[in-house]
Amino acid sequence: MKTTVSTLQNMKQAGQKITMLTCYDASFASLLDDAGVEILLVGDSLGNVIQGHTSTLPVSLADMVYHTRCVARGSKDALVLADLPFGSYQVSPQQAYASAAELMAAGAEMVKLEGGMIMAETVDFLANRGIPVCTHIGLQPQSVNVYGGYKVQGKSEFDAEVLKRDALAHQAAGAALVLMEMVPAHVAKAVTEALTVPTIGIGAGVDVDGQVLVLHDMLAVYPGKKARFVKNFMAGSHSIQAAVEAYVKAVKAMTFPADEHSF
Repeated sequence: MKTTVSTLQNMKQAGQKITMLTCYDASFASLLDDAGVEILLVGDSLGNVIQGHTSTLPVSLADMVYHTRCVARGSKDALVLADLPFGSYQVSPQQAYASAAELMAAGAEMVKLEGGMIMAETVDFLANRGIPVCTHIGLQPQSVNVYGGYKVQGKSEFDAEVLKRDALAHQAAGAALVLMEMVPAHVAKAVTEALTVPTIGIGAGVDVDGQVLVLHDMLAVYPGKKARFVKNFMAGSHSIQAAVEAYVKAVKAMTFPADEHSF
């Protein structure tokens, strides 16, 4: 059955874990879909794993539209979620809407944007105009130059409260999903329990409502340094299909992420 925003909400309420992987083309979209992945994230991580950049910042809206079209053609049941790239939404809600509309026309069924409470007005603007939104808090790769590197966020009591405040503000603005990256597991758990909308984690422990990894990381294809939260699911698998199925099974069974993948 087709995964929708309502499907994800029902899964949270039923305590069923949500699986998400990045995807950039039609062939992998079909494979991931068949393996039971609920959400295909057309991530601006393509800047790293597809284009060879050192960050997501060079990725253009045209790049995202192209790859979203490819993934949408290959997906049948999974929900297609597309990143709004750096510089395509931060100026104003109106700019964000114009960019999101291009991604939706290309086949996206939800868009993702990075930012804390300051982006709540934009989330509200999009949600009230028919565009489902996933917000991305914690470590935000588009702001890597502000952080001075890829560092765990929400470690202090104050920062944890800011993270929770941001999540609640996004929920109140109409966000359909909240994604947390590189956040201490106990903080992500507290945020998840405070929200009625589903949470997705990457390096955020096992107690969020779902998990996401970059496809090239979990298949051990990307040659760069592996983050702590990454697990190689190709190890012990006889095929890519089996590796993806192993990921889905591990997330559903809450055996991934384990303590060694968490902060």
